[in-house]
Order: sequence, then structure tokens, then C-alpha cells
Amino acid sequence: MSRFISLTVFAVLFCFSGTSEAQSSVKVGLMKYSGGGDWYANPTSLPNLIAFCNSQMGMNIEKEPVTIEPGDPNIFTFPFVHLTGHGNVVFSESEVANLRHYLLSGGFLHIDDNYGLDPFIRPQMKRVFPELEFVELPYSHPIYHQQYEFSRGLPKIHEHDNKPPQGFGLIWEGRLVCFYSYESDLGDGWEDPSVHNDSPETHRKALEMGANIVQYVFMN
Repeated sequence: MSRFISLTVFAVLFCFSGTSEAQSSVKVGLMKYSGGGDWYANPTSLPNLIAFCNSQMGMNIEKEPVTIEPGDPNIFTFPFVHLTGHGNVVFSESEVANLRHYLLSGGFLHIDDNYGLDPFIRPQMKRVFPELEFVELPYSHPIYHQQYEFSRGLPKIHEHDNKPPQGFGLIWEGRLVCFYSYESDLGDGWEDPSVHNDSPETHRKALEMGANIVQYVFMN
């Protein structure tokens, strides 16, 4: 069993344990990338999502995400890594190789388009998986049917270009290794409601979908 898979199994065993002991918690990563895009957007989003998962689903995730770069060997200790932003994304050759190895070894990447990310992230992920294309996941996919039911797929959190929200995936040998939420803006919905003046219903809906993604990663 690889070092990464061992840590992932450890995370699954303790994520739903209900214990607050630090040694049994798991960390999630926030990807810091080059190119000038604001990878640091939505600073309250992941902490709020983590708090929701811990309180509503009995998970034991460390309260603060850890900033991680795609080329960092420590990425293999994170079962879940989140990437967001509005602008340019650039991976070096070594980062492409490391990120591919991470995803093939059992890791998971959630990309959340914070508006304007799409034309930049697609070419970079094509470098990571030149043999794969993003495919739109059907509404029947399990990621929409974890603790919370989303029978119509991704919820629409913020309006940008009057397009429907879409959930895309990169699937390697039957396993979803990357989930890309597009035209939904989940991360904005995870933020403190006062940041975007979101209603309690919108905030809750975004958190529930985010929790589904985390649960899917840890339980599949």
C-alpha cells in the first residue's frame, strides 16, 4: 500500500469518528499556483465549509486549510485539494508531473470557477491529463446524492453570464479524480454571508453541495 493511500484510509477511518483529538483529524489543501491568478480568493470559504462538515456531518477536519503548491511532495498527504480564482493559471513541467502522480495515486482535486478561470484552467489540466477530456457529470452521479440531495446537479449560487451551472469531471479508469464546478460559484457561497450578501438559503445550499463533494471524496 502506498504512503498516500495509507494516509487516505487513515483519514476516512477518523473523519467520521466524532472525536476532537488532533491526531485523528485530516487536513484539506488550498492550491497555490503561478500565473497571476488569485488563488487566495474567498478566504473564509474553506474554513466555513470545514466547520459545516464537522458540525453537520460528524467529520473531524482541521479547522484551517493548508496552502499547498502543485509541485510540493507534501500534496500526497492531502486526500482533498481545492483550487479557485478568477485569472491565469500556470503549472510548470514538474508541477504537471507531480499533480498527475498525485491524482493517479488516489488524490482528488476540486476546481471551482470563481468567474474567469475557465479559459486558463482547462489548458493546464489538459497538460496534466492529455488523454482525458472534461465530461459533464449526469445528475445521477453520486456526488450529487451524498448526505444532501441535488437532483438537478450543481446549484446556482451567483449569476455571471446567464449560463446554467455545470459539474465537469476528469475520470481515470472509472474513478473521478477531478471535479470542476463551473458557473455555480460554490466558493463564494461558502464565504461569510455578509461578503456577498447571500441569503441564508443560498449560503446553506452552497455548503451542502460542498459537503457532498467532501463526503464523496472521503467515502469513495
